[in-house]
Amino acid sequence: MNNESSAPAPGLFIVFEGGDGAGKSTQVALAQQWLETRGSKVITTREPGGTQISEALRTLVLEHGHGDIDSRTEALIYSAARAAHVQQVITPALAAGTHVICDRFVDSSLAYQGIGRALGIEAVAGINHFATNGLKPDATIILDISAADGRARRIAAGGGVEAADRLEAEPDDFHERIRQAFLELASLEPDRYLVLDANSSVEDLHHAVTTHLAGLL
Repeated sequence: MNNESSAPAPGLFIVFEGGDGAGKSTQVALAQQWLETRGSKVITTREPGGTQISEALRTLVLEHGHGDIDSRTEALIYSAARAAHVQQVITPALAAGTHVICDRFVDSSLAYQGIGRALGIEAVAGINHFATNGLKPDATIILDISAADGRARRIAAGGGVEAADRLEAEPDDFHERIRQAFLELASLEPDRYLVLDANSSVEDLHHAVTTHLAGLL
């Protein structure tokens, strides 16, 4: 008889993606609450961020006042922050059986830097594969929103032009390219993605999310 305790089943890695103003933070919090009511251990985190060094890099790459940041440097800062996040937070939590819900992950780099900054999907995917050691989410939920609607939501929430970070401040055509990039990524791996209309009610979105996650548990 083997008296050694068995390792816990790995946790689910769940990522929310979408344009700025899509409502990701709200759905992240609701998904956490839903999983916890089922008795699961859950952590929520964000990108860039999640560790001390990653939060410092977030400040450098998103806040104004740090001088010009060229596209390659921007992509590398995001991937460096992601490497620390995966190594120090995400991988250990999943191995311990904890579900991880993350606000943005590699797809944001593929969309914003690969397409938005025209660095190319393949180039950005390569540096992020190295940064994450090939880690992929079990489920990626895209909250689809137009650039105009996302901007209107940010303004309504008190995030006017003066409050916009470096990426939020980009023009609408940039954000429309990001939107189309997310939809294209989802079309390539439909089994791993759930695309939802971000203009649906908070309740309807939450119901669709939890129905999807229930099928993975």
